[in-house]
Amino acid sequence: MAARDDVLDLGKRVGQSIIGQDTMVQRLLLGLLANGHLLVEGLPGLAKTRAIKSLAKNLDSELSRVQFTPDLLPADITGSEIYFSEGGKGEFKFQQGPIFANLILADEINRAPAKVQSALLEAMEERQVTVGGRSYPLPDLFMVMATQNPIEQEGTYPLPEAQLDRFLMHVEVSYPDEKSEAAIMRLNRDEENAAPQDKSQHAKIERLNPESIFDARKEIGVVTVSEPVEKYIVSLVIATRYPDRYDKDLAKQLQVGVSPRGVIGLDKVSRAYAWLQGRDYVTPDDVKAVANDVFRHRLILSYEAHASNTTADHVIDRITELVAVS
Repeated sequence: MAARDDVLDLGKRVGQSIIGQDTMVQRLLLGLLANGHLLVEGLPGLAKTRAIKSLAKNLDSELSRVQFTPDLLPADITGSEIYFSEGGKGEFKFQQGPIFANLILADEINRAPAKVQSALLEAMEERQVTVGGRSYPLPDLFMVMATQNPIEQEGTYPLPEAQLDRFLMHVEVSYPDEKSEAAIMRLNRDEENAAPQDKSQHAKIERLNPESIFDARKEIGVVTVSEPVEKYIVSLVIATRYPDRYDKDLAKQLQVGVSPRGVIGLDKVSRAYAWLQGRDYVTPDDVKAVANDVFRHRLILSYEAHASNTTADHVIDRITELVAVS
């Protein structure tokens, strides 16, 4: 598996500069392999921006960063038609926006109003941008990583559930441990003290050809999902929609379950996860390993759940305990 070796090496190189966030690095790779988009939530300073920058630096790709603010306009993301005049003749030409890149960092997406969010999410879903009645395709290698800060509420526009559903995974990033904190401090010190020639050499790092990602996707496409595992995936989804079949207390905590996109997403991410482990088949443990990230943003909890500080992860963990493999 030459493609798998290339992807694992990519993850290793990204992980060298993202200390203590192995899960986030792995989820970035899974999003890339499953051809989906990520919503990353975490407190400031947890290397969310650094992670996708490191991925772009080690992958032969173009990175665009869009800082979402309340005064942002849809055209600031998609681009717009601009009038050009030359030789006495004028015409409108489309000027591409930052969305026409391979990797998009949508920083603090919940700080922009719904109209701007929808412009980004349309590009995510359709893989194209329509301006002035014409459609412009986005690159074949295209992934959006949107970030949001969980502690800032003033001046934010939370994404509606229907828009959240378009993200393949919702990744939560937590603080690194003490050992990792010390390593982060040393890494930052070394980077600050690096000689200019070292920095220029670092900029010439060999970057992975995107063809390796496309080859990996082809291999993931033929990863086997047995009938019992398929039934297990469907049973997990059904349990979120009809929790009363499994547990009365669970039914009180759920208001709306996972959509059909959740079934598709769990299948895709499970196959990508199994492939990364070096297998050509999916096990129930593979499904469990990624279920929280795929389901977390697709559940709507009841008022009773919020009142008792029950999180989506608590509910998903309970569901995986109750649902058995056929």
